[in-house]
Amino acid sequence: MPGPQLVTLLSDFGLEDTYVSVLKGVIAQIDSQLVVIDLTHQIPPQNIAAARFSLMSAYAYFPQGTIHIAVVDPGVGSTRRGVAIQIAAGVLVGPDNGLFSGVLDQAPAIAAVELSNPHYWLTPQPSTTFHGRDIFAPVAAHIASGVALEQLGPAIAIDSLVQLAVPACTVDSCSVSGVIQAVDHFGNLVTNIPGTYVQQKRWSLEIGGLTIPGGQTYSDACPGELIALVGSHGWVEVAANQGSAQAYLRQQRTVAQQSYQNYSYSTPIRVVFYSQI
Repeated sequence: MPGPQLVTLLSDFGLEDTYVSVLKGVIAQIDSQLVVIDLTHQIPPQNIAAARFSLMSAYAYFPQGTIHIAVVDPGVGSTRRGVAIQIAAGVLVGPDNGLFSGVLDQAPAIAAVELSNPHYWLTPQPSTTFHGRDIFAPVAAHIASGVALEQLGPAIAIDSLVQLAVPACTVDSCSVSGVIQAVDHFGNLVTNIPGTYVQQKRWSLEIGGLTIPGGQTYSDACPGELIALVGSHGWVEVAANQGSAQAYLRQQRTVAQQSYQNYSYSTPIRVVFYSQI
């Protein structure tokens, strides 16, 4: 027999307020048999890039048919669209602001609709500041309970979905250039360079005027020192053994660098190859 229908939640709501529990209450009112799993609610406020990376890193570990609600929505109440997007693995529900673009790079959209049918909202007059409660959570619960996407609103062109511009890494004979695409809870700087580029190679990573050795594990560096390696997500990252790479690098900034070098999203990096192993 098939298992229970899963719904996941990702947001920047934090855990101090009741926003997350309200989402779950709305979902339970529609179908109390749904299983709701929190991905995270600790996305930095309004940080669409961090939401993009977190959802991209998590969705593939859930069963076929999972409904993913993602709400990091600085444009809430504006003209930005609310959308539901069908992919092979399930459905994405949330604002059309680029936070789904990482998933869609790996799992192309099959169909998408604008969420314009108030019959599936919590109220026909939704709050202009809490679409997660009034639109996205109820819509996702209805989808999980069997409502077809085409009932939620008109189809929209897949190529009209908003994309968050994360530059592709560039490769030459002796290096790969890229950017930081996310910073995790530990202060690891996750780049947009796939780990496959450094397999079976001797390499280092350059960032902010520093050269960081490439390794296999965090303990390849002394405690507090930097190491570049491939994280569990499959991307090259910069880490500090038992510390925060972001904090370490910020402390090393020159006075001139402090005005522009924050070691966060879009900071340029470069992987340099020495030779084959």
